[in-house]
Amino acid sequence: MSDRTLRELVYGKGAHVNPVACVEGISAELAVRTVAGYPHSIWQLVEHMNYWMDYDLRMIAGENPTYPNHASESWPEPPGSARAERWQAVTERFGQLLKRLTVLAESDSAVLMRIVVKAEPSNLQRQCMVHTALWEIVAHNSYHIGQVALLRRQAGAWPPERGGDTW
Repeated sequence: MSDRTLRELVYGKGAHVNPVACVEGISAELAVRTVAGYPHSIWQLVEHMNYWMDYDLRMIAGENPTYPNHASESWPEPPGSARAERWQAVTERFGQLLKRLTVLAESDSAVLMRIVVKAEPSNLQRQCMVHTALWEIVAHNSYHIGQVALLRRQAGAWPPERGGDTW
């Protein structure tokens, strides 16, 4: 079960910007900035993606992470002060989690077709293949990276150094 598209989308391809490139070069000050009418900063978006990638990777690894009781548990509080070291750690973790996704996406059929049990809201459970779980992560990341791109564009910080659509 080779899925070249899945492997390519982990790091963006075609209409999907590279998520690592999208968060590179953002200052901690810009990362914590919020705009009127939108509840989250770039920092919070990246931390939210980190939360769910970590959650799903733990689930795929056979751990039993606790599903949050409320969506707000997967959204971090805005950091009190913009510190470059903290932001760098957040973006480095983002890159490390994406690397782990890539390793899984490049796995053989036996791994990709393995059934995992996913916890859902209200403690419901459903089964899916690792392959399906990876697609869900990539789709989730793509959605939120689009929000990061929009916030960067609104702040005049688009395109990222490694490029992104400008038309």
